[in-house]
Amino acid sequence: MSAGGATGAATPSASVTRVVVRLKLSLLRNGLRQSGGRRAAFITSAVIALLYALLQLAGLILWRGHAHVATVAVLAVAVLALGWAVMPLFFPSGDETLDPTRLVMLPLRPRPLVRALLTASLVGIGPLFTILVLTGCVISVAHGTAAYVVAVAGLVLAVLVCLALARAVAAANIRLLTSRKGRDLAVLSGLVIAVGAQLVNFGMQRLGSAGLGRLDPAVAVVRWVPPASAVGAVDSASRGSYGAAAAQLLLTAVALAALLGVWARSLTRLMTSPDASTLQTAGTASRERGATGGGLARLLPSGRTGTVMERSLRYVWRDPKTKAAWVTSLAIGMIVPVFNALQGTGSAYFACFAAGMLGVQMYNQFGQDTSAFWMVALTISSSHDAYVELRGRALALLAITLPYAVLVTVVTTALLGDWERLPEVMGLSSALLGAMLATGAWASARFPYSIPQEGYKNVAPGQAGLAWISIFGGMVAAALLCSPFIALVIWANVSASGADWSWLLLPTGAVYGAALALLGLRLAAPRTAARLPEILAAVSKG
Repeated sequence: MSAGGATGAATPSASVTRVVVRLKLSLLRNGLRQSGGRRAAFITSAVIALLYALLQLAGLILWRGHAHVATVAVLAVAVLALGWAVMPLFFPSGDETLDPTRLVMLPLRPRPLVRALLTASLVGIGPLFTILVLTGCVISVAHGTAAYVVAVAGLVLAVLVCLALARAVAAANIRLLTSRKGRDLAVLSGLVIAVGAQLVNFGMQRLGSAGLGRLDPAVAVVRWVPPASAVGAVDSASRGSYGAAAAQLLLTAVALAALLGVWARSLTRLMTSPDASTLQTAGTASRERGATGGGLARLLPSGRTGTVMERSLRYVWRDPKTKAAWVTSLAIGMIVPVFNALQGTGSAYFACFAAGMLGVQMYNQFGQDTSAFWMVALTISSSHDAYVELRGRALALLAITLPYAVLVTVVTTALLGDWERLPEVMGLSSALLGAMLATGAWASARFPYSIPQEGYKNVAPGQAGLAWISIFGGMVAAALLCSPFIALVIWANVSASGADWSWLLLPTGAVYGAALALLGLRLAAPRTAARLPEILAAVSKG
């Protein structure tokens, strides 16, 4: 009875694993059959990823015997694990089997499902890439028979920890990831990548001057953090510290068991509890309305101007594409001047980058509304209505941009110790922002285009030319409008008497920028009122 029971218990588990692996292969195969472009993209990305992984493998092996090879290997595994942890949050649709809610109606138990999904996770470019890089990491630090034995066990444990980590994170957050907030997070992934690239670049420049030895204190801690502890175990075995190697392997195994347990509990909860992520009590709804409505409205002007400002600020907070554009501009507007100042290669004038990045948000104002613009169009019956609409949008942008530009300018000049340039940089930022408000309002009326709400595209098919003309043409026009003030700044720096009057550049730039903005809004208003049907058709496309 017991043997038969054991056989009967093992057979369903094995069959579930086979079915899930076949399902993963079928999803991959059917996805490639959809179009030739998708096949070409998959093959290209696979070739590039595998070539890069092979180069990493060869480079790590060639580094064997280097004084700091263990530092590189341990940190490489830590970075890989971090990537496996965050990628499901940003790209939840990249692997259909990451969503366990697709299986909740099937008569499956969590434990066999964990084994099946973990096995299926080995199928794909990402796992193969990880295996190749991890192989190079363990080989680079392995010396001696004992170390190679530990390397085999460490390699298996490290791969499984990476896969289990991704699955546990995805299962614990799957209902968030499939909700609107999850889509917001996915849209913001580009920002994280951009910021991360800047941080990596900054770190690499620091290491280039200080050497890898500067990382040794950090690596001494990271080598005990799974799955980097698996490579740390191989290095410990190579040094003859077999007790430390055993402890690090055990720590990795315990982490794997813990991740599998968390994953199994998340699957149990998903399969047995209702989805309450979109349920909302009346009290919660009223609190959200009060937090996002009444409090904000009291701070804004009355009438249509305040209504337009509130609507625009709500878009910034709630619309995924608008939020992504704003957060990206805010981050890059700070990163570029501050990081250059920290590296000692910056200039106080780099602070104008903040005003330029945020000023771009004035372009294609009506395209941000998409097909909902028809409700706005119904309220515009004259040039005055169009002017008030554009003015409200510009004031909403200024409510964020002006204090932010001041903050970036002050921080940049403080880091550089170049306080004497603060007035002229502030004045130049004000003039640039005013010019971009002017050209952005005019371009919004003359070259509107639609922004698709789904996916990662920011321009509807067939409208890329309009987007290029609107943004880059407007930026060139803004630069031309700023040229008189730029000439004044140059005169103040090269003239013998200009330094005495440089403090006037701040109020002069503010007045000049305000005049440009008002003139641009006045000129764009009649064009907006006259072209409402064309604007509505353009922003509703796609």
